[in-house]
Amino acid sequence: MHAVLAKQAQSTQPDIDSHAMARVIVFYVLTCLFYYGNGVVTPPKLKLNDGRDIPGIALGTWLGNNTKPSSNEVELAVTWAVEAGYRHIDTAYAYKIEDQVGRGLKKKMADGVAREDLFITTKLWNDHHAREEVVPALRESLGKLMLDYVDLYLIHWPCGQFDNQTYDYTDYLETWRGMIDAKNLGLAKSIGLSNFNQEMMDRIAANGLEKPAVLQVELNLNLQQPELLAYCREHNIVVMGYTPFGSIFYSKAKEDAPPPRVDDPELVAIAKKYGKTVPQVVLRYLVELGIIPIPKSLTKSRIEQNIDIFDFKLTEEEKSLLKTFDKKYRTIPQHKWLDHPYYPFEKKQ
Repeated sequence: MHAVLAKQAQSTQPDIDSHAMARVIVFYVLTCLFYYGNGVVTPPKLKLNDGRDIPGIALGTWLGNNTKPSSNEVELAVTWAVEAGYRHIDTAYAYKIEDQVGRGLKKKMADGVAREDLFITTKLWNDHHAREEVVPALRESLGKLMLDYVDLYLIHWPCGQFDNQTYDYTDYLETWRGMIDAKNLGLAKSIGLSNFNQEMMDRIAANGLEKPAVLQVELNLNLQQPELLAYCREHNIVVMGYTPFGSIFYSKAKEDAPPPRVDDPELVAIAKKYGKTVPQVVLRYLVELGIIPIPKSLTKSRIEQNIDIFDFKLTEEEKSLLKTFDKKYRTIPQHKWLDHPYYPFEKKQ
């Protein structure tokens, strides 16, 4: 009897294994279809504390302080990004290209992309920090973007500064009240902060004001900010990371920038293992830290590569290695505002 049962068990085992294998294959195929259906990546979404969803990667559109944009290079980048699967575009009034972003979005919406499927972020510049100036500033941005609303509006910096370069000492609590006004008017679906620190966010909460949905800060291998990330997780604030590549490119690295660079042997080995590039590995690491990275590029192939990061996962050992590159080094310290009372970073010359 036992021999018969054993034989039956043995005969059915291949069927069990085949069913399990079939489930694995189906799961893999469905995953690939989800992320890569029709050759377009569909990034996962994160939930904001106001109940809305935000895509897990965004196209950055800042070209640098000393770069004068051409008439359509950002417009082209936006169209390529939407075609590649990006649904989140990050821009700002100060970048001077909101009009190009608007034209790119208009083209893709004319092609059938629904407005409600897009997530557009822009930012209030430092010369409009008075509460009564926030809504007019947003209306100006909306005009350039050719939109009725933005999905996310951020205070770009806590440091106010007028056009004549003198400081505006408006309390950022008043600026934040203006942001709440913009949200209540429906001009911004969600509101948040950029380049604010933990103490500033604590002060907003202590004054009984609405919690920011998002904090956008510099995040890359050299500046990983684990304490700030932990604070945001605790308070249910989603973090967006600008300058995600930091100093890995030789052409962008300042003389005092710590390693790694894009040809670092350990990073190259990880990238080769997954059939990815080193920049893709860096973006994937940020995603696994719970960050929404904001890579920028004006090159179609790189725009497509930067979103192609959701089909692999780093090991704990690989993440431990990447963690060692954190040197608290800021690529964009903005020392020009060092003596402003609301300068948000550590005061190191």
